[in-house]
Amino acid sequence: MLNSPSLAKAKWLKKIKWDEHGLVPVIAQEAGSNDVLMFAWMNRDALAKTVELGEAVYWSRSRKKLWHKGEESGHTQKVLEIRLDCDEDVVLLKIAQHGGIACHTGRHSCFFQKFEGDADEGDWQVVEPVLKGPGRDVPATDQTEQDETDMSTILDRLAEIIESRKLANGGDPATSYVSRLFAKGDDAILKKIGEEATETVMAAKDARVDGDNAKVLYECADLWFHSLVMLAQFDLSPQQVLDELARREGLSGLEEKAARKDELRDAAETQKHD
Repeated sequence: MLNSPSLAKAKWLKKIKWDEHGLVPVIAQEAGSNDVLMFAWMNRDALAKTVELGEAVYWSRSRKKLWHKGEESGHTQKVLEIRLDCDEDVVLLKIAQHGGIACHTGRHSCFFQKFEGDADEGDWQVVEPVLKGPGRDVPATDQTEQDETDMSTILDRLAEIIESRKLANGGDPATSYVSRLFAKGDDAILKKIGEEATETVMAAKDARVDGDNAKVLYECADLWFHSLVMLAQFDLSPQQVLDELARREGLSGLEEKAARKDELRDAAETQKHD
């Protein structure tokens, strides 16, 4: 990290109005076209690193670490200019987008959905093509590594959206389902996970009868989503779950279960003697 005494005293960093989490919203705009490509967040270290490298470095709220844009995909962003808005609480980057792709979906811009129609019948329409398949530009040694990158990217983006729905981050229970769950607290969130787990089981049983596996996918997606909400409620991230799964890779499931029983038994013995 760059969090040094000299950095903390930097006049240009102190001028920015950081939020209560030490973050500032950042807009990345393509210098040549003036297209708005993406929205992200930076902390002091990320902005200082951006200045040092001349390439965009953001702060991942889900992974809770610096994110050098393009470090996996190769779609780095060369920073040509950094601006601060009139209220000094939003940063604008004028960039040159390497490869022409800023969005993880393989599109030029993350803002590829355009509202068309009126207030009653309108809807969001996709207006930009996929230039390269999601994750296909990730330099990976094999397909497995590439697929893992795709999964972690999707989970991270979902986690960031969920995090933004917390009441402390400005989430509004009147307009957001996730904010409403956060407002109701642990019991409401855990109850939803129980409900979704039951529905997943029932969908799987039905699929054995009618062969409709689509229901299994649908219910499983609901279960995963509400599990992400639970993780956020306890200030945990999807990456921590993936790290735990990685730790278990290559371990015998039976040995892992036996080790857990030993730990519980040792804990129980310790409590007896306390």
